[in-house]
Amino acid sequence: MSLEQAFLTTQVGSWPRSRKMLKALRGYQKGTVDKREYLAVAEDEIRRTVELQEKAGLDILVDGEHRRESFYAFITDKVAGTQLMSLADMLDYVEDKAEFEEMLRTMDMPASAVKNPTCTGKLSRREPLALDDLKFLKQLTNKPVKITLPGPYLLTRSMWVTALTRKAYWNHKRMANDIVKILREELIELRDNGCDFVQFDEPVLTEIIMSEECERRTFM
Repeated sequence: MSLEQAFLTTQVGSWPRSRKMLKALRGYQKGTVDKREYLAVAEDEIRRTVELQEKAGLDILVDGEHRRESFYAFITDKVAGTQLMSLADMLDYVEDKAEFEEMLRTMDMPASAVKNPTCTGKLSRREPLALDDLKFLKQLTNKPVKITLPGPYLLTRSMWVTALTRKAYWNHKRMANDIVKILREELIELRDNGCDFVQFDEPVLTEIIMSEECERRTFM
């Protein structure tokens, strides 16, 4: 990759999942597929994803996020003080039940199918969030690589549920400080292990500009 190139090409991060990958993911979620078997399927998908990117001539490669249940729900396996809850499970805890039920009615998928990482205690990094992803990806290509992570605004906004989170944090800002600390630790570790680019995803920030209801609860 030359720094003199006018444009560098990359991909947003996540890739469409094949039928085989979706079947393995559903089995893993139900407990009928163990973690080792699930990761073996995911790694095959990552190899295919890298091969397709190289054939297309992209400059900066990603792993497709195939190891992750979703682009941010995976952090519950890595961060202490979190619990993965479906939106249906959260109904008893949200502050405005009427507004929450209205949001559920407008969704295009069952509330039980949408999983959200929720803060239920003091947050700390139990293990690296994406270091294993980086190491595996770097084995597959000599090109620069990019790791994608959920951003601090998204995590702060989606993980806060007052009835559960207030036991550990008095307000959003204090929880956000720990989220930023976790992401900073991860960023430094990825850098020190040869990661070329780290992308922090903040899709919810569009609501600040595009919506008059940017204070409403958001789940991805």
